[in-house]
Amino acid sequence: MDIKVLGPGCPKCKQTEKIVKETLAESGVEATVEKVTDIMEIAKYGVFGTPAVVIDGDVKSVGKIPSQNDIEGWLGK
Repeated sequence: MDIKVLGPGCPKCKQTEKIVKETLAESGVEATVEKVTDIMEIAKYGVFGTPAVVIDGDVKSVGKIPSQNDIEGWLGK
């Protein structure tokens, strides 16, 4: 599983990355987490609000910090 957290590095983006990593650790799901800060790369996903979460190329969340329950649902937990 490939997870990308899109955002320029703002506090909300950092919090989103932290929640994603914590949820992965608690659930035991194997995944790589990548922080994408390049605006042009973020735009390739059609995302114009950050933070955003992309799992295996599918945009799951835009413009908000997802809850742990949201993330668990995306992970299939």
